[in-house]
Amino acid sequence: MNVIKNFLKLLNWQTAIVISLSIVATYLCITFDIVVELPTGLVGIAIVFPIVFSINAAYRRREEALRAFASLKAHSVALFYAHRDWVPNNSSEHPKRIKELIKSLLESIRKSFISESEKEADFQQIYNVFSQMSESMEKLRAAQVSGSEISRANQYLRSIIIEYEKMRNIFVYRTPTALRAYSQVFLTAFPILFAPYFADLSDKHFFSLGFLVAAFYSLVLVSLDNIQEELENPFDEVGVDDVDLNVAEQYQKVLTGEN
Repeated sequence: MNVIKNFLKLLNWQTAIVISLSIVATYLCITFDIVVELPTGLVGIAIVFPIVFSINAAYRRREEALRAFASLKAHSVALFYAHRDWVPNNSSEHPKRIKELIKSLLESIRKSFISESEKEADFQQIYNVFSQMSESMEKLRAAQVSGSEISRANQYLRSIIIEYEKMRNIFVYRTPTALRAYSQVFLTAFPILFAPYFADLSDKHFFSLGFLVAAFYSLVLVSLDNIQEELENPFDEVGVDDVDLNVAEQYQKVLTGEN
């Protein structure tokens, strides 16, 4: 059932429009006897290859986003343990402070990335949290944590910032815009360009075959395009394969602050 539900999510208004155009164009070609045997390999070269290339590129971006987010979370937990375990007087003030900052960071990152586009206020809020984390390190220094341990904790923070910037690049810079535009234009033009071929199938075999093949071709191509669209932004929480950014509460349970 899940397979069917996930497949049905790929069907949208674009699917209906392209299938309708292919059927209408095929009917008009049959009516006016516009029948041509076109090379089917043209579909692969002009449409399928660019779409599959875009899907592959979008999938790699999603995998990079997963790796960056995993590293960001891991270094955040390491930073919490540094605040919890490296303070000589065993104070609960420091782990509590960094715990709240990590929660704020995860929530701010999710808020920023689930938006349609980046907002300056969200970006500044994230870097404000980074600034507070840096200040928190100085409070560890004041609590007599050694310089080498402070240096290591700052390396954790550096890694967190780097991984955030990797995720931000994936969010801001998408797959090639020109390639996406090319695919969209030819995908929409496909039903009209290949209608004489579908009419030829109806003429050579049986009447409904041309309509069935036209609808099937359109369904396959639009579904591939919709897969790419769902993968394009791995953070928007729309597709079933998106990165789950809603982890702040889960990690609050991990960061108990207890020795």
